[in-house]
Amino acid sequence: MEEQETNNSNEINFDSRIPLEDLKDSVKNLKSQLSRIIVGQEDFVELLIVALVSNGHVLIEGVPGVAKTLTAKLFAKTLNTGFSRIQFTPDLMPSDVLGTSVLNMKNSEFEFKPGPIFSNIVLIDEINRAPAKTQAALFEVMEERQITIDGKMYKIESPFMVLATQNPIEQEGTYALPEAQLDRFLFKIEIDYPSAEEEVNILKGHQERKGNLPETEIQAVLNPERLAEIKNQIHEIKIEEKLLEYITQIVGKTRNHPHLYLGASPRASIAIMNGAKAMAAINGRDFVIPEDIRKMLQPVMAHRIILSPDREMEGMRPKDVIEMISHSVEIPR
Repeated sequence: MEEQETNNSNEINFDSRIPLEDLKDSVKNLKSQLSRIIVGQEDFVELLIVALVSNGHVLIEGVPGVAKTLTAKLFAKTLNTGFSRIQFTPDLMPSDVLGTSVLNMKNSEFEFKPGPIFSNIVLIDEINRAPAKTQAALFEVMEERQITIDGKMYKIESPFMVLATQNPIEQEGTYALPEAQLDRFLFKIEIDYPSAEEEVNILKGHQERKGNLPETEIQAVLNPERLAEIKNQIHEIKIEEKLLEYITQIVGKTRNHPHLYLGASPRASIAIMNGAKAMAAINGRDFVIPEDIRKMLQPVMAHRIILSPDREMEGMRPKDVIEMISHSVEIPR
């Protein structure tokens, strides 16, 4: 009798699991569309998808010519939503991004004209070229999905995602992003040069397109309604308490590490948890495993911690310290 009750209990647990087959298929279709143009960069694409379903923004860093902007544009193309692109320059004003009130001569009243930030997927190219005043204009909209102008609040329609690019090499005419703004990005993804084999495939693809624009070969595979359903499913993904403690231990070690001047905030802990849940879901699991968490550590924390001056002068990088910390914390079993 006990054995029968156990079997029935197991069946109930199995039946109550979250159906993730459609989500997994949607992610597979999205990756398939991007792979028609983007060669390699599987981790980059996967992190973009995780950020999308986690309701987060992404900062993309890499030298010119490694397809940062192209990948972001094609990623937006796979979604049947609004898209806008803003080129940040040193003379860009906040009103050029957010919008401004304009006098309507017919009724002698001011009307608000929305700026390009009023879209669903917003690509900001070379975000570190705009001055601090313009960068600060993004604080409210990135965190609260709203804009306050002239005492009036304007909501941003869902979905809303900022994809920002920056060049790590060229520093002339650039402005470093303040820590408060960096903290609003769920991930910072660093793009490296492709391998020799990947570069050959890039050349082959360029040759085969015969001058056709890459955007013309990408089709939308997700709409806002389906995306909202996926986001609701992510909230239901299970994560055990011992894994929450694992995240807390790792993030906590950044706050008193001898190599770090500034550690990660609780927002980083939340970002790791949400990212891990999304990673589990897109891989067809309704529960988080330690590997999901480990995949989130670098993209979530690398831009949120600051090295001590001595270690920075020695050439140490934030990713090195994160690696040290992750190895020093025992993985839950």
